[in-house]
Amino acid sequence: MELSFILNGKPKRLDTEPERRLIDLLRKDLHLSGTKEGCGEGECGACTVIIDGKAMHSCLVLACQLEGREVLTIEGLEEAGELSRIQRIFVEETAIQCGYCTPGMIMSAKALLMQNPHPTEEEIRNALAGNICRCSGYTQIIRAVSRTAAEGGQ
Repeated sequence: MELSFILNGKPKRLDTEPERRLIDLLRKDLHLSGTKEGCGEGECGACTVIIDGKAMHSCLVLACQLEGREVLTIEGLEEAGELSRIQRIFVEETAIQCGYCTPGMIMSAKALLMQNPHPTEEEIRNALAGNICRCSGYTQIIRAVSRTAAEGGQ
């Protein structure tokens, strides 16, 4: 199937099988390796991207579901070759341990802040509930999201 969608703000056209997973398109076909695959079952959140403003697990999204939609990946957050505010604050708050879950965490947090620029701690915890971090204990991650909101958003 020929597929047309917006990826990180730019139009994309590619020919692929309709049942291909978005994570495979991103990593294998488009060489965007920031999105990580953890469980492949939508349980860990490592593969989270933003589709039409909502955080979604890319391991559960099929190519045929992308037509005409807008996809934002961790690579699309950089601004003029620099880390975005949320990425920079994650680093500054040491919300990155091994880093494997970080892209998915950041994308879930960004989706939250796009919809709710001033979330409570409970709202942050709820938004990140679909993301597993085995290293951090979440304290630094919650702090990074709170600080990002306090400093003006994503």
